[in-house]
Amino acid sequence: MKTKICLVLTAQTLKEDLALVELYRPWIDLAELRVDCLNPEERLHFRKFPELSNIPCILTIRRKSDGGKYVEGEGARTALLARGLAFAETDPRKNFSFIDLEEDLQVPSIEEAARAFGTRIIRSMHNMTGPETDIQAHVKRLRKTRDEIAKIAFMPRSLSDVTNLFREAKGCTGEDVILIAMGAFGMPSRILAPILGSFITFTTSEDMARSGQNTLGQIDPVTINEIYRIREIGPKTRIFGITGNPLAATSSPHIHNKGYRDQGLDAVYLPIRAETVEEALEFAEEVGIEGLSVTYPFKESVLPNLAQISSQTGEIGACNTILRENGDWRGFNTDAPGFSRALLEFLGCENLKKKRVSIIGAGGAARAIAHAVHALEGRACIFNRTTDKARELAQQYNFKWATLDAGNRILLESYSDIIIQTTNLGMSPDTEHDPIDFYSFSGHEAVYDVIYHPETTRMLKRAQKAGCRICNGYSMLKYQAYLQYKLFTGMEYEG
Repeated sequence: MKTKICLVLTAQTLKEDLALVELYRPWIDLAELRVDCLNPEERLHFRKFPELSNIPCILTIRRKSDGGKYVEGEGARTALLARGLAFAETDPRKNFSFIDLEEDLQVPSIEEAARAFGTRIIRSMHNMTGPETDIQAHVKRLRKTRDEIAKIAFMPRSLSDVTNLFREAKGCTGEDVILIAMGAFGMPSRILAPILGSFITFTTSEDMARSGQNTLGQIDPVTINEIYRIREIGPKTRIFGITGNPLAATSSPHIHNKGYRDQGLDAVYLPIRAETVEEALEFAEEVGIEGLSVTYPFKESVLPNLAQISSQTGEIGACNTILRENGDWRGFNTDAPGFSRALLEFLGCENLKKKRVSIIGAGGAARAIAHAVHALEGRACIFNRTTDKARELAQQYNFKWATLDAGNRILLESYSDIIIQTTNLGMSPDTEHDPIDFYSFSGHEAVYDVIYHPETTRMLKRAQKAGCRICNGYSMLKYQAYLQYKLFTGMEYEG
């Protein structure tokens, strides 16, 4: 069974919904018409939607308690569901192919009409406030007859809830099920729906996917096809990913998945949000993930969980890449060489001799960057709001250190040939932050910010306005990702 890709239609008019079907037709297999989202006058005409759209359709009227917008009584909702099945056509393509009925909706006449007209029943339950734990038993309770499709959608509180979903889904093999973990933690369940054995994975429009209204964590059809190549995912697909928190903006999946596609590799790389690195490792082991990129805030906390680390990783004290071999995790750091290449390319020089460098921050990224600056023979000062962390990192390389505040502005000026910002302050969606807002750029500085979403942070905009040379962190991301790619696949990246 191949997982079907469904576009969820939540516009207020049928015309808008039809336009979305046309826009995404090459990337979808069916559409879910959310009648609860239609204007009241539009609800009078939705019966013709399958014929107008010329695509298999799911009829859904979602109650507000289940995450929908329908607030009228159950009697009115039942009448609308019946309207959707009425006047069935002899050509099944003109009828709804599926109808979504919640587990507590008991209307035998609708069920009988659906079966008579060849409309398959999706028997659903939606837990919008927490996880579901006994998945196998719930699937059995949901399906009243063999031809029904059991749908379980829940809001995980942590990645561990998603791990449990994948664990229990193994007991549902051979069943027609739809299994969805919603929200930011649940994205792996949408991309790896074929691994879960999920009959359908649901997508939304690009505008909706990027909006603040996308609390369900749905992906748009183009991304799930072109970036994650969901139609090609199967039992033999190698799985890699990136883990961190909040992991709100990362371009790593685009880089790695492009490499797999260009070189014809059966592999996928996906984002895995977790609250602790231990949760990420538990998920990886359950799903069979072979390698992970590790980002904020896990680059240091991952170290105790590794059986072996590279010498460079030990020197830096931070790890951004882990590889699973023979049941154990090995750690590497590709940030330092990736940053060195990116910085020298930006500056147009071979080393940092006679350069005085300010490093803003003292976390995992700063550790790799300090290592690189030292190796390139630069002189640096570490600025961090937590003084102890700045001191500890600076002493490792005989650098200076200081508290990151306006009181040390003159010291920052004296180490301003190159200013390297390593924290996540200013990253999307919180783009108004500037970690050195007390500093006035003179125009002579070369300013590098490891953030690449947004492309130009508030700090970089100030520096550029003052006449400074600026560079964001995409070049570092790209070069360290190429090294990760080789660790994961054994192949050079072709980009």
